[in-house]
Amino acid sequence: MENVQAKPTTAVWLMISVVLVALNLRPSMAAVGPLLSSIRLDVPLSFSSAALLTMLPVMAMGLAMFFGMGLAKRLGEHRSIVLSLLVIGLATLSRLFLDSALELIVSAIAAGVGIALIQALMPALIKSRFSANVSLFMGMYVTAIMGGAALAASFSPFVQMQTGSWRIGLAIWAALALLALVFWYAQRAVLPSLPQAGSSAQASFFGNRRAWLLAIFFGLGTASYTCVLAWLAPYYVEQGWSEQNAGLLLGFLTAMEVISGLVTPAIANRRQDKRAVVAVLLVLIILGFCGLILSPGHWSLLWPCLLGLGIGGLFPMSLILSLDHLDNPRRAGSLTAFVQGIGYLIAGLSPLIAGMIRDQLGSFEWAWWSLTAVIVVMLLIVIRFDPKHYAQHIR
Repeated sequence: MENVQAKPTTAVWLMISVVLVALNLRPSMAAVGPLLSSIRLDVPLSFSSAALLTMLPVMAMGLAMFFGMGLAKRLGEHRSIVLSLLVIGLATLSRLFLDSALELIVSAIAAGVGIALIQALMPALIKSRFSANVSLFMGMYVTAIMGGAALAASFSPFVQMQTGSWRIGLAIWAALALLALVFWYAQRAVLPSLPQAGSSAQASFFGNRRAWLLAIFFGLGTASYTCVLAWLAPYYVEQGWSEQNAGLLLGFLTAMEVISGLVTPAIANRRQDKRAVVAVLLVLIILGFCGLILSPGHWSLLWPCLLGLGIGGLFPMSLILSLDHLDNPRRAGSLTAFVQGIGYLIAGLSPLIAGMIRDQLGSFEWAWWSLTAVIVVMLLIVIRFDPKHYAQHIR
C-alpha cells in the first residue's frame, strides 16, 4: 500500500490545522491543578476525589481509543475530528455553569472522550501524509499537545485573578476548540481519506505480546505525565507557594515539555535505533523526581526543567516506537490506538493513587518515589525495543 502524500501547500495548512487541533487535547485537564485550591473552596473535594478530575478523563480516553478508528471508518476522519472538537469545546464551556463535583467530573469525562477520538486518528494521519518525516511531524503534533497544557496551566490562574472566577479560568479554553474547528473545517475539501487497509490491518492486537509491552511502556510513562499534571501545582502550594506561582511553575515544566517534544523526535528521526534517546529521557525524569523529593525548595526551577525535558520527549518517542513497528499507516494507526487505549487506562490510575497516598500519609513525596521506581522499570523495558527484531514481533 502506498502512502498518500499531501501537496506542499496542502501539507502546510494540514499541519497548521493538526497543531491547532492538538492544542485542545490537554487544557481541560491542565487547568484544574493550578485552580484546585479555589475549586475546593466552592466544591467539596478531597484530594482523592479531586484526582478523579484527571483520572476519569484519562480512563475515558483509554476506553474511547478502542472505537476511535472504527468511528473514523464510518464517519470519515474529517467529520470525526469535527465531532470530537465540538465535544471538547462544549464540555469545556459547560464549566461556566457547573456547581457540583459530579458535574465537573462528567464534563471532564466528556472532554476525555473527545480527546481520545482525535488521538486515535492523528498518528495514522501523520504516518500517511508525512511518511518521510514521521518522527519530526509527530514531534510537532505532540509538542502542540503539551503547548496546550502549558497555556492552560500558566494562564488559568491569571484569568481567575482578573475575573474572580475559577469557572471562567476553566471554561475560557473552549475558544481554542472554536479556532481549531474553523481551520480544520476550512481545509476539508483538500483532506484525502486514509488509504484503506487489507484484512491483515484489521486484525486485533489483544493477542500480541509486543503490542502489550508497548502499551505498558506508554502507560507507565504517561502515568508520570498525568500525575505531575494533576499534583505538581498542589504540591508546591503545600510548600507555601501561591496558586499563581505554582501554576507558573507547572507552565514552565510544560514549556520544557514543548521544547523536548519538538527537539527530541527531530534528533531521533536520524536514527533507526532510538533506545539510547529514550534511555536519556528516562534518566532525566528520575533525576527530576529525586530533586522534587529531596530538595523542592532549592533549585526549584531545575527539577521541573528535568521532568519537563524527560516527559516531553518520552511521550512522542513512545508513540514513535509503536509507529516504527509497522509500515502500513492504517495498521500502524490501529497499533498506536491500542497502545494508547491500554496505556491511558494504566496512566489514569496514577493521579488517584497519588491522591490516596496524599490523603493517607499527608505528603506527595511517596507518590514521587513510586513514580521513580516505575521509570527504573521502564529503563529495563526499553532495552527490548531493538528495531532489528520489529518484524518478528508484529506483522
